[in-house]
Parts: sequence; structure tokens; C-alpha cells
Amino acid sequence: MTIVAHELKASYAFIERNFFLTRRYWGWELAFLVYSVAGALSISLIGADQGSPTLLLTLMVGAIFWNYLSVVFSWIAETISVERWEGTLEYTFMAPVRRWAQLLGSVLYAMAYGLVHTAVIFVALVLFFPQLDLTGANAATALAFMLLGSFSFVGIGMIAAILPLLYVERGAQMTFVLQSCLLLVSGVYYSIDVLPGWMQVLSHLSPATYVLHGVRAGLVDGTPITELGGGVWPLLVAGAVLIPFGLWAFGRAERYAKRTGKLKRVG
Repeated sequence: MTIVAHELKASYAFIERNFFLTRRYWGWELAFLVYSVAGALSISLIGADQGSPTLLLTLMVGAIFWNYLSVVFSWIAETISVERWEGTLEYTFMAPVRRWAQLLGSVLYAMAYGLVHTAVIFVALVLFFPQLDLTGANAATALAFMLLGSFSFVGIGMIAAILPLLYVERGAQMTFVLQSCLLLVSGVYYSIDVLPGWMQVLSHLSPATYVLHGVRAGLVDGTPITELGGGVWPLLVAGAVLIPFGLWAFGRAERYAKRTGKLKRVG
């Protein structure tokens, strides 16, 4: 129990460190927030132009969720890249803490920051589209699916963190490949029914598909979470599988990076 408490304190230390990184680079964070709001508005205006409140809300949910996923992935990837650039990555990996504690702290901060970032965008969209009627929305269902989805995204985030670890030059940017694959198969802006049959199989393997369905059911239809049990268990299973796999894969990547000298800054 003492060991677990020590590791959880270490995880909190990494959360605190990432908070200070956010504060240090506040100018970039503000610029990215403006960029995210403008992007979400541009996509949502397609629904407003068609005069369909349902389409508007559907696109809004897709834009907001995509922003959340982008923030989580970029934060996890950028943390490793920034540490390598500042020359502290080797010292971090030498610290007397288990790797799961470090990754847990980084991923939890990324998800918490992503939720705050997403909440700001959601408020901006609601203010921009006063014609939206959210009186029948079930916010509890939407929030519950975002949190359940975050459980599975912990594992995906750990897998994404491998890329900046192995590729010194453009590793952080390579996480966009993983994001774009999720964007394609998860029905972010359209129904997965329009995809070819083999891609629909991939859609049912993506945790993002179930999160989007649950959030839209809550906000658009006002469905309580008790009626969406079929979307809950896949997220729990995905988290139970992806987190151990992510830890194992990151450990293998770390050993390779140490052996080949990829932890050091280049240039």
C-alpha cells in the first residue's frame, strides 16, 4: 500500500509539472484555443447553413469531440518532445518511479486539460448559436460517455507517446496519423453507415465510435445512460485491454530508445 501511495504521489508530481508547462507556454495555449474555436465554428456553420438544428448539433458534437481527442494526443506527444528539447527526458526516465506512474500522470493531466479546453469551446459554440435548443439534452449522459471514453483513451495515449519517443525529429507530428485514422472510422462528422463494410468493422473496434454515439444520444435525443448500456461495456473492455498493452508497448519502446540513444536532444 505504501508503494502504491508513493507512485500515486509521483503521478501527481507529473500532473503538477505539466500544469507548469502549460503556464509557461500560455501564449501557445491561447493561440491553439482560438484556432480550435474557429475550427469548431467553421464546421458547425455547415449545419446552420442547412437550417437543420439536428445537423448543427451533430456536427458540433463531432467538432468538440475531435478537439478533445486532439488536445489529449498533442499534449502527451508534446510533453516528451519538450522534455527532450530541454534535455530533461533522460533524467525523467532515471527517476525512481514506475513508468506507469509517469504515464498515468501525463495522461490524466492531458485528459483534464482536454476537458477544460473542450468546455470552453462548447460554451463559445452555444453563445454563437443562440438558436440551439438544449432544454431536452441529457448532459449527464454526455459527460459520462466522455469520462468512460477517457478510460480507453489512456491506453491509446500511451501508444501515441511511443511515436515522439522513437522518432526524434517529427515524432509528435506522427501522432496525427493515429488521430486521422480515428477521425476516418469513428463517425466524427458522419454516420458510420456510409463507410464500406470492412471499415465499419474497424469502426466498431474504435472506442471513439461509442463515445460519439453516447454523447450525441445524450445531447441530441436526451437519452439517459441507463438505455445505452450497449455502448458502455465496449469502452470498459477497450480500457482494460489498451492500458496494459500501452504500458507494455511503451516499455519496449523506451528500452529501444535508451539502447539507440534517442532520448537525447538533436540539434
